[in-house]
Amino acid sequence: MGLVLAIANQKGGVGKTTTAVNLSAALALQGKRSLLVDLDSQGSATSGLGCRGRIADGGTVYEALLGQVSPDQTLIPTAIDGLSLLPANPDLAGAEIELASLDQRETRLSGVLEPLRNSFEFIIIDCPPSLGMLTLNALSAADSVLVPLQCEFYALEGLGALLGTIERIRSAYNPPLRLQGILLTMFDARTSLSRQVADEVRR
Repeated sequence: MGLVLAIANQKGGVGKTTTAVNLSAALALQGKRSLLVDLDSQGSATSGLGCRGRIADGGTVYEALLGQVSPDQTLIPTAIDGLSLLPANPDLAGAEIELASLDQRETRLSGVLEPLRNSFEFIIIDCPPSLGMLTLNALSAADSVLVPLQCEFYALEGLGALLGTIERIRSAYNPPLRLQGILLTMFDARTSLSRQVADEVRR
């Protein structure tokens, strides 16, 4: 049964996609069968793996979430042995609205990933920069969540909101969800601000 790890932070530009792409690639290079799920309509993880334009016959994560295709029809191989991708494209932007009218709207991604868990040792989800329906689905489907946190002035304000959301997801949809950790990104030890943010996060 593969571990499902969500890479989440509602702030943009903090290194979520970079973390998701590099972590999934590193795991595959270590011989771990890995799947990267691109849950951002910008499709940056799909581009980062060189797969933009290489959509499977079954479509993307968008079609899988709406129940239009079987999840395994949407997977595409990448240039890295052992690493597969569930791609995204701009159609995913409409999913936030369309999911709102569907049954089990908060747990649709869980249903997509469940039949794939035995095929992969790690499933990494690259979340969009918001706390909307897609991120809610990711946190409901995940075993744990890794939070990339940029070492800048306003980072801690957003962290409190995200941790509150994780606690609400635990209560309502996914009691076993745990915080895997907080990953400090764009850390510059030469600046007092980076050091202060890192100290405050650790505290």
